[in-house]
Amino acid sequence: MFGTVLLIVATLMHVYVFGRTASVPFVAGHLPRKLLVGTGLLLWAAFVVARFPGHGGAGTAAATLELFGMTWMGVLFVTFVCLLAMDIVTGFGYLLPRLAPSLRGWALLAGGVLSAVALFQGMRPPVVEHREVRLPGLPDTMNGTVVVAMSDMHLGTQLGAQWLRRRVAQIRALHPDLVVLLGDIFEGHGPIRSDLVAGLRGLSAPFGVFAVPGNHETHGFGNGNNGPSIEATGIQVLRNRWIEVRPGLVIAGVDDLTAGRRAGQGGDPAARALAGRPPGATILLSHTPWEAEKAASAGANLMLCGHTHGGQIWPLGYLVRRVYPLIDGAYDVNGMKIIVSRGAGTWGPRMRLWRPAQILSITLRPTRYDQPRRLKIS
Repeated sequence: MFGTVLLIVATLMHVYVFGRTASVPFVAGHLPRKLLVGTGLLLWAAFVVARFPGHGGAGTAAATLELFGMTWMGVLFVTFVCLLAMDIVTGFGYLLPRLAPSLRGWALLAGGVLSAVALFQGMRPPVVEHREVRLPGLPDTMNGTVVVAMSDMHLGTQLGAQWLRRRVAQIRALHPDLVVLLGDIFEGHGPIRSDLVAGLRGLSAPFGVFAVPGNHETHGFGNGNNGPSIEATGIQVLRNRWIEVRPGLVIAGVDDLTAGRRAGQGGDPAARALAGRPPGATILLSHTPWEAEKAASAGANLMLCGHTHGGQIWPLGYLVRRVYPLIDGAYDVNGMKIIVSRGAGTWGPRMRLWRPAQILSITLRPTRYDQPRRLKIS
């Protein structure tokens, strides 16, 4: 269903963008209409092949085709938004009939500039965002515990072993006590590549490395699609269960809520995952930032999520927020802190517009913690 909707939307955007481009005086005066139509059809075909037959395919050719097709999808979307905005301002040409065609040319230029910015931001390494959270029940001896969280790497044809090695080095440089992976570690098309699983072996922390599955990992991390399993690397997968990593600190995880809802699963996964846990501070990992109220009622003190990419390419965030109101950043839900990561990787095009990729470094404090006052020296 998602693929069908995406194809229909992409087709309509191609028709609109190339139809409006043909009305720009400079384009009309320099490019034959047949060439413009042919270019549009060729780019549409490249997107279709990259998104469907080529998506997740093996080999350099498939990876190159997918990179080109997905990049074009991102450029098309940004250009579409610029042209549509200009059409709205000009009443689709009725308010300024003489100026509207030339203004569409400026909209095309703006689309190109913003696409270049989005490509630059999408190729940049994730930024490290530092946060401090006070957890009820956290022992004083664990004051200053550092949790590093990474979400939505989407490892596969576009983001491979070399990119992963750099992210592992980034995380190790933060000297975490605990590392958590918040789902969509892999793109999820075909068997998981052994070199990517091997790259995850570089992740280590005194309290352990934990992961929950995302919507791209509905069959688990290799067990259901004939690939190597990440459990062999020492990463512990939390599927609706908890683990006490140290006395007074519990880590729990649930299966992806988006995938569960699509499969018609109901109930209260957070309550099941947290049932029977010992007293102390509790961190709940959930790929999708849904059911925060239920998690708070079940006793979670901190909920870490991903999935939304923060919208990834502006202004998609406004649409994403309608489905996922907790889209990016920190929130307080009935006394429980929830932090939603924008993700370290990208889905589709290697593009981000005003939503840089992110790795979270979270310092835990007991609720009684008081930061030492700085002496004022006169």
